[in-house]
Amino acid sequence: MTDQTTATLPATDQATFSRTGLLFGALCLVALIAPLVHVKPNRILAGEGLALPLALNAPIGWVISATLLALTAATLSRRRRAMQLVGLALIGLGLTILSLGLAARQLSPEGNAIIRIAPGWGFWLLVLVFAMMLVDALARVRLALRWRLAALVLGTGGLLSLLTSGWFDHVSVMVEYHLRQDMFRDSLHQHVALAFGSLALALCVGVPLGVAAHAFRRLGGPLLAGLNIIQTIPSLALFGLLIPLFGWVASTIPGAAAVGVAGIGRFPALVALFLYALLPVVSNTRAGLDAVSPPVHDAAVSLGMTRLQILWQVELPLALPAILAATRIVLVQNIGLTVIAGLIGGGGFGSFVFQGLNQASTDMILLGALPTICLAVLAGLTLDLAVEATGGTARGPA
Repeated sequence: MTDQTTATLPATDQATFSRTGLLFGALCLVALIAPLVHVKPNRILAGEGLALPLALNAPIGWVISATLLALTAATLSRRRRAMQLVGLALIGLGLTILSLGLAARQLSPEGNAIIRIAPGWGFWLLVLVFAMMLVDALARVRLALRWRLAALVLGTGGLLSLLTSGWFDHVSVMVEYHLRQDMFRDSLHQHVALAFGSLALALCVGVPLGVAAHAFRRLGGPLLAGLNIIQTIPSLALFGLLIPLFGWVASTIPGAAAVGVAGIGRFPALVALFLYALLPVVSNTRAGLDAVSPPVHDAAVSLGMTRLQILWQVELPLALPAILAATRIVLVQNIGLTVIAGLIGGGGFGSFVFQGLNQASTDMILLGALPTICLAVLAGLTLDLAVEATGGTARGPA
């Protein structure tokens, strides 16, 4: 009887090791062999790569390497609890990040401001491994909303504290940051202004258009079709099309240039981001209103509510999760697209990215790319929590 029962068990139940654990362990081993850092003679040249055991003084490098391997090996067991895996992933991430700062401190010659210690692909692979471990573990944990919000605040605060502590001052990206602090601060303000400004415009215009598309079915089809066409235009092409258009407006219409209309700069960038943001807002608003149950609408009518009262007090509150989901999509999308605005003088972190590309400087590219990624992740996670707090899902109905 026992043999028959065992023979009918699924293969996944008979497996001794976790497949994801095997993947994490293999990737971690590759990452420890790969360069943790590159010691570059200046900010442009590639330099020499050093793996983690060699980048740190013995025996610290070997101890940390063995610890990281042990952390991934611990995920091989299928009996590990999800919270244990969360703890292992956080320890691995912390050790990886601290190892980068320690290696940069030990490898930087005293008083030499030319040599750069840049993170190698082994470092990024280690971050990816433990980040995947963390995401995989969190997917199995059903934390309450308040605990996830607390984790987001603590994680953001911890990262900012670590960056401002001086531990990474010898890492090449932070060296570039300290040389350009004022420019970085201005770029941050410009990036946030473009991303959030275009979102605000899209909500002000897109929500009423979504309401109109819901109320007038004949309008909804052509409207969404037109917005779909705009959405398919590549960002570089749309920015390029707006340059001559607004250049002509600025040169022919009196007073246009005085209010900021120009062929290059922030105005065409803001318009392009606004146009890209319209489709998610309009479509999700319409879908959220369409999802309102007819009995709910009939009950509001039976209470004597006017059409406008039904819209404001019943339909829009019920469609709020869908609108917030559209807000999340638009904000994360626009934070990324704002980088492209640097090509037409829109400012933001794109100025660092394209300056780094022109100079073949990876550190300059990272100085623009890393804060963009962090800003998008933080905005996405925050709005995910907001959507869930209203009873919706992160993707929304559209």
